[in-house]
Formats: sequence, C-alpha cells, structure tokens
Amino acid sequence: MHSSIRTASILFRREFASYFATPLALVFIVIFLVLIGALTFSIGGFYVRGQADLAPFFNYLPWLYLFLMPAIAMRLWAEERKSGTIELLMTLPIAPWQAVLGKYLAAWAVAALALLLTFPMWITVNYLGDPDNGAIVTGYIGSLLVAGGMLAIGACFSALTRNQVIAFILAFVVCGLFLLSGFSLVLDAFQSWAPQPVIDAVASLSFLTHFGSIAKGVIDIRDLLYFATVIAAWLMATAIVLDLKKAD
Repeated sequence: MHSSIRTASILFRREFASYFATPLALVFIVIFLVLIGALTFSIGGFYVRGQADLAPFFNYLPWLYLFLMPAIAMRLWAEERKSGTIELLMTLPIAPWQAVLGKYLAAWAVAALALLLTFPMWITVNYLGDPDNGAIVTGYIGSLLVAGGMLAIGACFSALTRNQVIAFILAFVVCGLFLLSGFSLVLDAFQSWAPQPVIDAVASLSFLTHFGSIAKGVIDIRDLLYFATVIAAWLMATAIVLDLKKAD
C-alpha cells in the first residue's frame, strides 16, 4: 500500500512539474484570474450592490469552471495517447489507478493554486466591509470540490480519445448537464412522464445544488459524499478505460 501511494506521488510530482515546464499553467492561471475578476467586480456589479461580500464571485465561478476545467483535463490522457507516451506509461509496473490518481491530483493542484491566488479579493471585501468569513471559507471549499468533480469527468473523456478537442467538447457537455440538472429547464422535461422520486434524483445530481448549500456556510456530510462519489466514480471509469486500452 505504501509503495502504491509512493508511485502515485511520484507521478503527481512529475505531472505537476510538467504544467510549469511550459506556459500552460501560467496562461491558465492568468486567464482564470482575469475572467473571475471581471465577472466579480464588473459584470457582477460588485460596487453597484454596495455590499462587501464574495457572492458574485461564487455565483460565477462554477460557470467559469465549466469552460476551464475541461480545458485542463482534455490534455491529461489525450496528449499521452497522441504522442504515444501512454504506451510507455502503461508498460511501467504501475496500476492504472495509480496513474489516474497521480495525473488527476496534479491537475486538481493547478486548479487549487489558481483558486488560492484569488485571496486578494477576500482581503478586499474584508477591507471594504464585514463579510461572513465562515461562508467565504466554505465557499472556497465548495469551489474546490466543483473543480475536482469537473476534472474527474474531463479525465475520463480524455482517456477515451486522443483528440483533445473532442475530449473538451464531451467533458463540457457532461459537466454542463451536471450543472443544469437542478434547473427547471431540465426538470420540466421529466415533469410530464417521470415520477417525483426520479425528478428529485435528477435534481440531486446538480453541482449547483450541492455547491450552493456549501457556499451558504453549511457543510453537510451529504454534499461532501456527493462530490466524493462523483470524483471516485469518474476516476474509476477512467482507470477502467485505460485498462481496456492497455488490453488492446
């Protein structure tokens, strides 16, 4: 068990360093910070609202993730398959789950770093007013979980194809469904024929439903279990796909 974790850790460090060996991570972080800043302060009407909090920040963040997380995840395996290095990786004495976990955690760490670098916004709202810092902390936790869920979905589709554009589109669509499943636009499609338990189940799949609860300052074990289940399920699916590709 210790050697398995160590192997995954080595892959994590290798993959995390690879993001900064090229301008990829820097470009992603800069784009993220510029866009979330514009969405929070300009489009979100931060100054017009006259209230010092990060509500606009957390309102827009999942939608920004919808574009940026699949963009990070699309290269995880598609690039390895396109360059042929995945064959080399799969011949090493490591289990598919170790490779999946190491590469996934590296991508999640890059997303976490980008999120961490938004701390000046937190300082700003505390300078301008007296926000609920407890809710802000839980909002950051929820944001990290949403990013993790989307990256897990993106990793699976990246493993399915060597084409990064296709991997991005598939991940974008599925992540979008997970975001929108709690909206009336989606639920109305089930209203006419599905029983109420099915409608409730579809609504419970929404990232926004669980994220919204956490961002309000309430950490419910059910919300944490939801994100843990989503991440684990999609990573398991990724490992299965890679195992099947290895068998081919």
